[in-house]
Amino acid sequence: MEASWRQVAGGRGRARGRATAAPSSGNGIHLRGAGGGQEKGSVGAAGPGPSPRGAATPAAAGSSAGRSPAGAEALQTSVACELMSQRKFEEIKKANQAAAKKLVEEHFSSSSEEEGDEDFEGKRGKIVANTFTSYTTQTDGDMRELERTRQYVHEAFQAGAMTCLICIASVKRNQAVWSCSGCFCIFHMPCIQKWAKDSQFLVSSLTDDDFGKRDYPWPCPKCRFEYKRSDTPSRYYCYCGKVEDPPLDPWLVPHSCGQVCEREFKPPCGHKCLLLCHPGPCPPCPKMVTTTCFCKKAKPIPRRCSAKEWACQLPCGRKLLCGQHKCENPCHAGNCPPCPRVSRQKCVCGKQVAERSCASPLWHCDQVCGKTLPCGNHTCEQICHVGACGECPRSGKRFCPCQKSKFSLPCTEDVPTCGDSCDKVLECGIHRCSQRCHRGPCETCRQEVEKHCRCGKHTKRMPCHKPYICETKCVKMRDCQKHQCRRKCCPGNCPPCDQNCGRTLGCRNHKCPSVCHRGSCYPCPETVDVKCNCGNTKVTVPCGRERTTRPPKCKEQCSRPPTCHHTSQEKHRCHFGACPPCHQPCQKVLEKCGHLCPAPCHDQALIKQTGRHQPTGPWEQPSEPAFIQTALPCPPCQVPIPTECLGKHEVSPLPCHAVGPYSCKRVCGRTLDCQNHTCMKECHKVTEIDACVGKNKAGPECLQCEEGCSKSRPPGCPHPCVLPCHPGECPPCVQMLRIKCHCKITSLYVECRKITTADVNEKNLLSCCKNQCPKELPCGHRCKEMCHPGECPFNCNQKVKLRCPCKRIKKELQCNKVRENQISIECDATCKEMKRKASEIKEAEAKAALEEEKRKQQAELEAFENRLKGRRKKNRKRDEVTVELTLWQKYKYYLLPACAVAVLAFAWYIARDVA
Repeated sequence: MEASWRQVAGGRGRARGRATAAPSSGNGIHLRGAGGGQEKGSVGAAGPGPSPRGAATPAAAGSSAGRSPAGAEALQTSVACELMSQRKFEEIKKANQAAAKKLVEEHFSSSSEEEGDEDFEGKRGKIVANTFTSYTTQTDGDMRELERTRQYVHEAFQAGAMTCLICIASVKRNQAVWSCSGCFCIFHMPCIQKWAKDSQFLVSSLTDDDFGKRDYPWPCPKCRFEYKRSDTPSRYYCYCGKVEDPPLDPWLVPHSCGQVCEREFKPPCGHKCLLLCHPGPCPPCPKMVTTTCFCKKAKPIPRRCSAKEWACQLPCGRKLLCGQHKCENPCHAGNCPPCPRVSRQKCVCGKQVAERSCASPLWHCDQVCGKTLPCGNHTCEQICHVGACGECPRSGKRFCPCQKSKFSLPCTEDVPTCGDSCDKVLECGIHRCSQRCHRGPCETCRQEVEKHCRCGKHTKRMPCHKPYICETKCVKMRDCQKHQCRRKCCPGNCPPCDQNCGRTLGCRNHKCPSVCHRGSCYPCPETVDVKCNCGNTKVTVPCGRERTTRPPKCKEQCSRPPTCHHTSQEKHRCHFGACPPCHQPCQKVLEKCGHLCPAPCHDQALIKQTGRHQPTGPWEQPSEPAFIQTALPCPPCQVPIPTECLGKHEVSPLPCHAVGPYSCKRVCGRTLDCQNHTCMKECHKVTEIDACVGKNKAGPECLQCEEGCSKSRPPGCPHPCVLPCHPGECPPCVQMLRIKCHCKITSLYVECRKITTADVNEKNLLSCCKNQCPKELPCGHRCKEMCHPGECPFNCNQKVKLRCPCKRIKKELQCNKVRENQISIECDATCKEMKRKASEIKEAEAKAALEEEKRKQQAELEAFENRLKGRRKKNRKRDEVTVELTLWQKYKYYLLPACAVAVLAFAWYIARDVA
């Protein structure tokens, strides 16, 4: 017995998780391998049956009682063994029941792993959480970088959580990896090396003439952080970069060396990271430093280095840029804001004064300066400026329009044209202007030339200023090698393809947003959260991996509401799929009678599905019957309940499940609202509006009287009563009448009862449109009164302007006073003096212009005579040479110097006249 008990007790622990349930009557559920079966040498089941081997029956005990002392001792021994066996049997029975209950719990659990693994993962999660406890509880700075570090460390411990975005495969512990310094994403070493090589090859082959010789950068596949060619990874280092080829250690973070990180914080503060070699960014600096606030008023206090900048909330007090006021904002970082106060300030020229912000004391008005320039003839045309106005822009020597001759003229005279050819280069850049010296731009070049089109395939003779673009379309392929250029007269520099790629990425969720390109698309940079059923536990994976990633195990209790009508169900962990069915009694309170349903819970009963596919012939094998889970109604209650009919004419007993409103087929007979007719409908439900009236009053469900009202209307109302037959007086008429206002422009709508009951004054008010009267007064102005009956009152108070004959003196007077008194304004002495001075100035200007014209004519006449004298001398010398050939040949060595001297004298004389 002792051996069998030890065997059963030991077998229960070894067979955990492998036992299968087997039904048994009276003793619960027995498990194979857990002491539930009857074997040779084991304890039998309770109840009638063969006794255990070595146990005596009561008859045998009685017969042997009187035999000998040895027989009594044997009887006592057998009874003690039987009691011990019974006690051990009860213990085994309880153990079997506990094992069966646990098996049922494991059957409906969402996790298929052992409890030991779950406990291990829970402990590991607590270890990772405790690592960041000091940062989380004691650091009062920005927590975003800390959360990113925690996420990277958490993913590093999860198998399959880190994925290479290039090959879309999981990163294992024993594989060489490379981490981006921008986004800290991890890639396989061969994948990132191939990525860098392909990126440089693609860029250099498209843009570089000397293929492969320039140092082009390559981007990170996720964040597009650019690296130089020399930064292409060639060695496998740990996260902190201290150890090359870090060994695989199951007690360390994968790809970590286990040493202190000691990387500089970003932004740099002079301290180093104190965590062990870890993936992702370093957490905020936890060092304690003594710092003061932004305004330096508060005493220095110790704070974390990552949050060493703080504000004391006292007024800043620093002097603002205006130099007059102080900053009133609380203690803040950076420069103080502009002064918010307003003061009266003059503009730069001092002509205008305005209220402006104190922060911008210098401002310019929109008036012209108007100061007289040093020439005394012109005024400054600049807008409100600082400093002197400068010299007159027309003073000094000025060039003619073609820039060939220079003139010294007063600033009041315009520079004349020199008479020479313009000779400026035209817009075409090839030909020059053939016109005489002129003002304004040169004309368009109209010379015909032989032109080549932009692509160089055709030639045509056409004006120089017109471009020649042929209709030939370019058939070259763009850089994407998929689409043609199709641009007219393309010179060969085809633009890059501007169409969207639109190909579906490897994740099969998004499309490539880049322009059309060669080669494969970049991997999808998005991430997706794979959550458990309740959403409290999640794991972040690259987009596209959510279909093959197993949801994380959740340790929370299932928070789903019961699928049946019970308020609670057995506690179990979060899981996918349906919850286990309910086995509790229904105990529903029937809605009609209030009794409890005695049947078991039938909210999830299995019934055979009907209307399935019928076999097409005898060769088709019959399929297994399908069952669906549905809720069955509670059985009907048969208790008789006295029930009154709808019209409350009689009371009859009905079964409890059939209790409800019913009709007794009689006529209703209730008095309608018109108090002249009764309801002729069959017995129906009537809503009692007033219980004091009784059962004869009709309700809203009764028939309505459809006859029209024939009562007389109030005097003056032309409309009939719109209500059907009703008791009491008719309501007042609220129909609208259309009338014209006093000015006969606007149509007004007034209720009939208002217009018929109004007196004369009220009718005038109702006929007023509340707008200004459109009539015109005799003076020509519009009437200022509101819409009114009768003639307009002639009392025009509008202001009119009167001027003197010279338009200098101006006054504003009321229109009615001007028309009554015929007021006029005469010119005063100042006006006459100004008129006299203006006439003198005009006469002086005319006289000066006449003298200037005479002077110009005299100068032109003298220049013409001088030119004529020079031509006569030249003709005389030609005749002498022609007649006396021998003398020229004889004295030519003497005449040549004399001619040269004469030519120089003539040139000097002409130049002096021009100047």
